[in-house]
Amino acid sequence: MQSDRPLWVPNAETLERSPMAEFIAWCGQRFGRTFADYDAFHGWSIAERGDFWTAVWEHCGVIGERGERALVNGERMLEARFFPDAKLNFAENLLRQSGNTDALIFRGEDRVRYRLSWDELLSLVSRLQQALKSRGVGVGDRVVAMMPNLPETIALMLATASVGAIWSSCSPDFGEQGVLDRFGQVGPKLFIACDGYWYNGKRQDVGLKVRAVSARLGVPTLIVPYAGDSATLAASIEGGVALADFMAGFEAKPLTFERLPFAHPLYILFSSGTTGVPKCIVHSAGGTLLQHLKEHRFHCGLRQGERLFYFTTCGWMMWNWLASGPAVGATLCLYDGSPFYPDGNVLFDYAADERFAVFGTSAKYIDAVRKGGFTPVTTHDLSALRLVTSTGSPLSPEGFSFVYEGIKADVQLASISGGTDIVSCFVLGNPMKPVWRGEIQGPGLGLAVDVWNDEGKPVQCEKGELVCTKAFPSMPMMFWNDPDGAKYRAAYFERFDNVWCHGDFAEWTAHGGIIIHGRSDATLNPGGVRIGTAEIYNQVEQMPEVAEALCIGQDWLDDVRVVLFVRLAAGVELTDELTQAIKNRIRSGASPRHVPAKVIAVADIPRTKSGKIVELAVRDVVHGRPVKNKEALANPEALDLFAGLEELKN
Repeated sequence: MQSDRPLWVPNAETLERSPMAEFIAWCGQRFGRTFADYDAFHGWSIAERGDFWTAVWEHCGVIGERGERALVNGERMLEARFFPDAKLNFAENLLRQSGNTDALIFRGEDRVRYRLSWDELLSLVSRLQQALKSRGVGVGDRVVAMMPNLPETIALMLATASVGAIWSSCSPDFGEQGVLDRFGQVGPKLFIACDGYWYNGKRQDVGLKVRAVSARLGVPTLIVPYAGDSATLAASIEGGVALADFMAGFEAKPLTFERLPFAHPLYILFSSGTTGVPKCIVHSAGGTLLQHLKEHRFHCGLRQGERLFYFTTCGWMMWNWLASGPAVGATLCLYDGSPFYPDGNVLFDYAADERFAVFGTSAKYIDAVRKGGFTPVTTHDLSALRLVTSTGSPLSPEGFSFVYEGIKADVQLASISGGTDIVSCFVLGNPMKPVWRGEIQGPGLGLAVDVWNDEGKPVQCEKGELVCTKAFPSMPMMFWNDPDGAKYRAAYFERFDNVWCHGDFAEWTAHGGIIIHGRSDATLNPGGVRIGTAEIYNQVEQMPEVAEALCIGQDWLDDVRVVLFVRLAAGVELTDELTQAIKNRIRSGASPRHVPAKVIAVADIPRTKSGKIVELAVRDVVHGRPVKNKEALANPEALDLFAGLEELKN
């Protein structure tokens, strides 16, 4: 049930003095324009994309040579080129600070704590840069890392980018084949791994996996110390070297930066890979930098010295998003391990101690905190916190309410959505607009986001496909190993000509916000009516008896029927009464069409390494089709629970 009052409204100071407001005023002076309100400014940012992205470059002080042209072939998405004459270096733009204030702060559960100042970060990157060059790593080479979210990981990425090499990462909980499915495709020059990591209070050994991956990749391997013995592990690997030995003999000196074209590759990110070998999505240095500067500075309002936190692993694109924070002078607060060890207060303890300005996490985490009975609003000093961001899956209306009731009453809540495909957001927070329960505040500046029906027509307050109708800088350059671009075109441009179709089932709201109803390929179609799975989860996952849910459409009697799988709370059984209560909740909260034909209890629900449930993989198992890449899952054994279920045979 939607409220007729917003959960949060920006105050007068925010409306007048936020970096967003400052930028709008600056653009008005710079281009001789008058913007009646934010919506008028957003319209200009789309209509005049060359001027808008030039303004982002100038206002944020991008280091590099911009060149004369801002955009060529702007009306053709696949041919569009932003700043084709520009040269810059991504790392140079992130390492503009110096001094003894904090650059990176780290906590590894309750086991490890340390921090690096800007001067210490510069020194570390300098030594790493020299070591990389000494081993022949240079422009266009790939450096791959199976690493925790450590300060050293950030430093290694920056050193890699400084010499013009390309960075790819995953988290150390990936299985051997999952790592190889990703890194084996890109032909790396160097493989980086940790010597172990902490999770849920226990040391996790990675020695066997690191040795196996190193042997299969056949490249030198750098071992970073964290939770084991890096020297011993490195000595057991042919071509292995511990970090201390890797940097030995190199003293810190002024960094050098290889300035390269705006569209030079920076990152190779990977799709989840649940329907086959992961796609290798190549993102440019310039596009990533400008898009992240825009999101951090204006949409998040980050100022120099503020603390930026996102709970993420190095296998999720939110790590790449977080890592750009130094470009606006933000201090990164890094965390690795379980967010519930030793208990559910651990991240809020961190937020209070270090005075986070921005706390980023997943919708699943917010729901778990709510269901765990934690109320940081009564237990923690979060006075510095002004923005909470949530992504990974749609945040339920109840999740919105809990943030204000259980975490902090006076805070901007930004549900955000975009993804690996664009290493950023299509729709996200806006400090100049209210927050409405269950709604993402709106589209990002410079992004021509819309919702289209199956006929390719824009629709208002009606569900359809989330699209972007004009080119933007953080579109992928290409897919690796896709020489003719066929896979790239099929991924985003097959549905509508010259229009990016993102694959989200979405809806504009009356407030100009967006609701994401789930992935388009996971939408249900009973009786020919499309239903977003998030609409069902928003109802059933609010019930205390249900810990988690997953919904699919099962082919049945020449139609599709909705099947709901539920992982129940401890000690709860799926009785006829609970089944009926679940159906009643969905009927009253969503609609009769959303009510599942079957409700089935399962012991676990499969999810990706970044915590997203995998509806398509479960649908394939239910229909007897093979799942192509179980290595992409955090808990692949959970898929076996869905094979041959008797309840699905009648």
